[in-house]
Amino acid sequence: MVAFFIWLAINFVKTPADTTNVFFIGLSNGCVYALVALGYTLVYGILELINFAHGDVFMLGGMISVSIAQSFGLSAGDAMLWPLVVVVLLLSMVACGAINTTIEAVAYRPLRSAPRLAPLITAIGVSFILEDVGLIWKGPNYVNFPDVMPHSNLVSFAGVNVQWDKVIMLSITVPVLLLLLYLVQETRQGKAMRATAQDMDASAIMGIDVNRTISFTFLIAGTLAGAAGLLYSLYFQTVRFDQGFQLGLIAFTAAVLGGIGNLPGAVLGALVIGLIQAFNEGLQWHAPGSDWTQSIVFSILILILVFRPEGLLGERTPEGG
Repeated sequence: MVAFFIWLAINFVKTPADTTNVFFIGLSNGCVYALVALGYTLVYGILELINFAHGDVFMLGGMISVSIAQSFGLSAGDAMLWPLVVVVLLLSMVACGAINTTIEAVAYRPLRSAPRLAPLITAIGVSFILEDVGLIWKGPNYVNFPDVMPHSNLVSFAGVNVQWDKVIMLSITVPVLLLLLYLVQETRQGKAMRATAQDMDASAIMGIDVNRTISFTFLIAGTLAGAAGLLYSLYFQTVRFDQGFQLGLIAFTAAVLGGIGNLPGAVLGALVIGLIQAFNEGLQWHAPGSDWTQSIVFSILILILVFRPEGLLGERTPEGG
């Protein structure tokens, strides 16, 4: 870790403007990862289920966004149609929320009393099904989203350029996190979610509708995946049927890094991974290069699981006897 910060400092001294620009790229990438990681950590927090299909729900969100944008006639450079982009965002969130809730009701709810391996294998199966749906629907090639993001500079000073598209990514992720924290910590539904996560049977005895609470959790996770799908399509302008697998693994790594089940931890882990990826691929002085990005990310996952399995912001809990 010390060596990493020394390497980063040397790069900053050599090329301060480039290092700062790469930093903002990493923040933007981390925002997309964060929205997907929040969905993983929400579901794990209440069911202790790693929903491997979540990344593919994100992929469908991107494809749904592309289809709706094309039907609305959005075109490259047409920034005046931003109100339509907001409508695309809302429709994508609703569609992915419905998809995720249906998956829970059909695939996971019947296995709630089964051994933990059964829903895990089912999640992998659902992931392959959704991936095939994307393949049949849009084919094996990338599909393109119109380039409506503003690329002009909000701030430009001494070679450092902060573009509007990166500010937009941050301005969406931060309010979503704050809204989620409020929902989980302050609302009646959030208290029901926390109670169900602690003890499902006791929650049912106290009058909490466990099935509805779990469905609501999957609904929220699905809407986050839909928002991430739209943001990814806006920012990178392409999406493909297998996009959810790779990004889903990165987002899951981010959730584990931050402390799975911890909402701020998921965002922190996502931003850390986004920055590491950007620094590795964007800095010039002795960076391993893009071919090593996945190896670095998953090496971090292994190290976290070995030395701090509760994650950066997670709490170590004693094992029951």
